[in-house]
Parts: sequence; structure tokens; C-alpha cells
Amino acid sequence: MKFTTLITALLVTTIAGAQGIRKEAGEAFLEPQQKRDSVLIADQFRYGVLLENLEEGTPVSLPEFQLEKDAPLEILGSWQLDSTRISKRKEQPARYNIKASLLLTAFMGGTYQLPEIPVLVGTDTLVFKAAEPLEVKELPIDMESFQAHDIKPQVKFPYTFKELFPWIIGVYLIGMIIAALILWLKYRSRKQREEEALLKEPAHIRALRKLDEYRGEKFWKPEQQKTFYSGVTDALREYIAARYEVGAMEMTTAEIFQDLKGTDIPEDLYQEMKALFERADFVKFAKYTAPDQENAKVLPQAVRFVTSTYQQEIADQVGNDAHVMPDNDNVMPDNDRVMPDNDRASGDSVMPGSDRASEKEEE
Repeated sequence: MKFTTLITALLVTTIAGAQGIRKEAGEAFLEPQQKRDSVLIADQFRYGVLLENLEEGTPVSLPEFQLEKDAPLEILGSWQLDSTRISKRKEQPARYNIKASLLLTAFMGGTYQLPEIPVLVGTDTLVFKAAEPLEVKELPIDMESFQAHDIKPQVKFPYTFKELFPWIIGVYLIGMIIAALILWLKYRSRKQREEEALLKEPAHIRALRKLDEYRGEKFWKPEQQKTFYSGVTDALREYIAARYEVGAMEMTTAEIFQDLKGTDIPEDLYQEMKALFERADFVKFAKYTAPDQENAKVLPQAVRFVTSTYQQEIADQVGNDAHVMPDNDNVMPDNDRVMPDNDRASGDSVMPGSDRASEKEEE
């Protein structure tokens, strides 16, 4: 065997060529890693020495074992050091206990004599010997009565609340999302039905309903006048677009009334509406504040425009229906020409219950 020098925070290297005394220092320890009364194949154990009361700075060298090929013992790692300080006095170096060990294992059963451990401490060589041989036992297997068994099934443990809690929260959130989606779809469907119902309403009814939302003097305040005039003119624009088939929603005031020239709108009502739209443009775009006298006339003028033009539309429809109605005298057939001659229709063989039929029977 040969020696390998270890350097730690408490140790220094040995001086090359130093000579010392070789002496026995005691027994090496053998500690199994598995807590049982015997060592089985592949069990691990620690084999090492305990160096006591070493002064800080003392050089220590540990051996490096060279195992033979196919040896039953195997070293699983290098030396492991564990130091414990046992004293520290003023103006004196500290002293330590150092525990050094190797991790060994055996893959064959039998009794093994562990090698001695020479440790170089300072200039002296301390030799530690195993107290007793290492006995590795094999598990006895009766091949005659041995019976192979299948792998045991996986053990199923009951779920805990901690494991189920995330799933509960996830299901709850998914349920809330689905419920919110269903409510939103119902609300959207109801709004669509309401909008479709409003679209099916006559244009004048829809316009009058929207105009009724702006009744009251609260809209005459300076900060509310823009909302007031915008709502009234928007309702009138929708009515004009439906009644006269004019793109009033995307047109300016001048373009709207340019297209309304030549329609059935009376001239006074035409000028009144034009003045209302122009005043609304001043309020919306020029920050004009209309007086209460003008604000009070807005809704009556708008309602009069809608009702008057609708009544004119009804009158025009009645006139068209009267013009299209056909003349009854020309349509009704001539009864004289349609009805057959009674004399010719009353033949001998036609009226079985008549006098001539009776006479025929007597003959």
C-alpha cells in the first residue's frame, strides 16, 4: 500500500524525508450503515480510525488501499474526515479529535480479514488493526420450496383534502365561467330580440319613443344641452332615413335638407326643422348655449314634424288605395247574361217535382 497526503483547514503537509517511530495505536472501528445485528450482501459499513487529542497544525497522512482485481470487498469512496474541537485555550493551540473512515461493501458472502490501517501522524506511524474479521452472510434460499410470486399491486391510499382542494377550486371556477357565459348568452339573446322588435316597429313610433326620453327641464342645463340636442336630432335622423329613404345618419344638416326639398313636407315645417338642426349644430360644435325659450320648443317641434309627416303618409296611402280600387259596375258580371233561362232550364227531365213532371208521369 502507499500513502496519500490530505490537506484540510486544520492540517499541513508532512516534511519530505521525515523519519519516525512505527507503533500500534489501537483498534480500527467498523460501523455498519444498516442498523441490524449482522452484515448481509451489499450492505455498507464504515471502516476507519479515530485520532484523538491532535494539536492544531499536526500533519496527518492516510493510506490509499489498492484492492486486487475481482476482490470480494469494494471501496465506494475516498476517505471521509470528521473533526471535533475538544479544547481551546488562550495562547495555546486548539486540539481536535479526527475521525477518518472509508465506505466499504461486499458482494459475496464469507469471512474477511480487514487490512490494518497505518496512519502517519507527524513523524510517527500509528497502526490500527481490525478487532475481528468481517462476516458477510447470505440469505438462505430453499430452491426446492421456492416459489416465485408476482409483483404486488400498487397500494391505493385515499385522497386527502389537500390533494382534492385544487380540483375543487378548478371545478368551481369552471362552473362560474360556464354560468357567466350562459347568463351573457341569455342577455345577448334578449337584447337581440328587443332590438329586432324595435326594428319591426313603425318608424314614427320608434322616433316618438326616443323623443319621449328627453322630456324635462333637466336637459336644458348648459352642461346637458349637447346630450339633449344630440338625442333629439339623432331620433329625427333615424325617422327621416326610414320615412324618406335618405342617408341622414351619415349626412350633414345641409345635405339632409337639400335631399328633403321637393318632398311632401310643408314649407313651414321644413323651415322649422332646418332651424332646429342648425341650432343643434351650434350647441354641439360651437359651444352655443340655447335659452330656455328655444329649448322648450324643441320637443314639440320634433313631435309635430313626426306626426305631421306620418299623417301625410297615411293620407297618401289612402289616396293611392282609392285610385287603385276597381269600378264595381265593370267588375260585377251581368246577372241576365250569367243566369240561365228559367223556361229553357225547366225541361221535362230537369224539374222532377214540377207540374210538368207530374203530367208526364200521368201520361
